[in-house]
Amino acid sequence: MLLMNILKNDKPGLWLLGILLVVSIAVPILNLLVPENSAFHISTYTVTLLGKYLTYALLAVAADLVWGYLGILTLGHAAFFALGGYAMGMYLMRQIGERGVYGDPVLPDFMVFLSWQELPWFWQGFDQFWFAALMIILIPGILAYVFGYLAFRSRVTGVYLSIITQAMTYALMLAFFRNEMGFGGNNGLTDFKDILGFDLRADSTRIALFLASAAALAIGYVLSRIIVSSRLGLASVAIRDAESRSRFIGYRVENIKLWVFVFSAILAGIAGALYVPQVGIINPGEFSPLNSIELVIWVAIGGRGTLYGAIIGALLVNYSKTYFTAALPEIWLYALGALFILVTLYLPKGIVGLWSLRKTRKTQKMREEKT
Repeated sequence: MLLMNILKNDKPGLWLLGILLVVSIAVPILNLLVPENSAFHISTYTVTLLGKYLTYALLAVAADLVWGYLGILTLGHAAFFALGGYAMGMYLMRQIGERGVYGDPVLPDFMVFLSWQELPWFWQGFDQFWFAALMIILIPGILAYVFGYLAFRSRVTGVYLSIITQAMTYALMLAFFRNEMGFGGNNGLTDFKDILGFDLRADSTRIALFLASAAALAIGYVLSRIIVSSRLGLASVAIRDAESRSRFIGYRVENIKLWVFVFSAILAGIAGALYVPQVGIINPGEFSPLNSIELVIWVAIGGRGTLYGAIIGALLVNYSKTYFTAALPEIWLYALGALFILVTLYLPKGIVGLWSLRKTRKTQKMREEKT
């Protein structure tokens, strides 16, 4: 009942979830049942691309939860996304077994190539899906807890907090590039064969991953909406707008920040875990600070502090990136920068702000007609 009341007051979110449901039904039908020579057929490549977009949308929701409602401009959420991806990649690597290039039943190919004699202790357990799923949640969550505890207790805010979040992901990127870390070095983890016994190259598996991504996005959005509609969400907005005043009237500001930050990191980790089997690789490049900056741009373009705006921004920008990098690769970064500048100057509330602006103007016009 509470959930229905929350969603009833979130009409754009309901529309978004409805569209997501329709797409989740239509895409499998158009891929599996419609003949390939039909104009309505959706290729497996397109299904994979859409699934990747949905994982980016979930990552954008996670970032908006922190930036839009807590006021923390995070430039390090790529770290949580990549850690979730590496946890899934480690599970997928353990499933290869003797089918690898070197045929070792236990050691991944890159370890055999580097003359490793035994599996490192931190790879133990990743041959089981339940363990990998647990690590997908725990590893980003623990990192966010430790980082957030130290930063928020020290009352680091503003641009300084943004800088140290970026420093965190950059440090992880440099660490994962090293071969001795045991994560594949520069090449990362790839050449995956199957997941839960199902062939990753099969159309049905691609559809299942797409549906899993859609379900994760829907659940992540609903849980985030519940949080921002609760007392915790109202307290978060109060902290965003007036942190000192919120602390003065008795709110445990550090605890609120920490709880939301950890939840956001877990969402990002789940997004990364769903991303990896669909793209077929995870490497240290995913930790790149540039990825976190692009993530902030998605949220800003869609509409910060709305959740559904973050989803729209992520889908729009990544579709544009796919198109421009294929058609006009030399101008993509210029187009992205120009779009961000235009939105910042003329649409401070993002694309979704156009709707509220239209409603405001319509209301003003009705008032003028009455008078």
